[in-house]
Amino acid sequence: RLFFLVAVLIITCAIGFIYYQKIIEICLSMFNLNGVNVVFTSPFQFVSLAFTSAFILATIIIFPLVVFQVLSFLKPALHPKEYKTVLALMPFSFILFMAGFSFGILIMRYVIEIFYQKSVELNVGNFLDITQLLSQVLVTSILMGLAFQYPVILTVLVRLKLLKYNVLKKQRLWAYCASGIFAALLPPTDILSLVLLFLPLALLFELTLILNRWVLRAHKY
Repeated sequence: RLFFLVAVLIITCAIGFIYYQKIIEICLSMFNLNGVNVVFTSPFQFVSLAFTSAFILATIIIFPLVVFQVLSFLKPALHPKEYKTVLALMPFSFILFMAGFSFGILIMRYVIEIFYQKSVELNVGNFLDITQLLSQVLVTSILMGLAFQYPVILTVLVRLKLLKYNVLKKQRLWAYCASGIFAALLPPTDILSLVLLFLPLALLFELTLILNRWVLRAHKY
């Protein structure tokens, strides 16, 4: 399984490296960069861009494969009913990852718009390093995609009776604190971005409790 994932990773990275110009164009088209000067700061910066585009493509392709391989690896250790429960949550896992990834892009788009507006208000020039811009977008998007996975993880733990519902419910404050710290560690540094990153994580925790209590009818232990 590991060799398979490594092989897919190498192939997708190679494709992303070869077609990096197209991938970069698609990434930049997601943002409103009118009036923003996106620049190179090094004559060899296209190499780091090629690696960044390769990583972007590999991340999107490899995530569902990693989930499938982990699930296949765990199948012999699970009861058939437990396996069906975990398997039923896998589409939601992929949807949540893409939702978190897209949300990260939207947050970075908001940050760029604020950056441009402030540069106009202060009548100063604006320059964005393209490598740094894409790196911050990639980090924020991937981490948000992974953070959006915790409802699935918590639901699996509750359904497998590895985590008690009542215990999970009582940890609301700690879940909020962890979400706030996680949001604070992401690239956007302004207060509004912090709040926007924190709110969906807190909402997902509450929805997880509702899901396990009413939809999946998780038992209280």
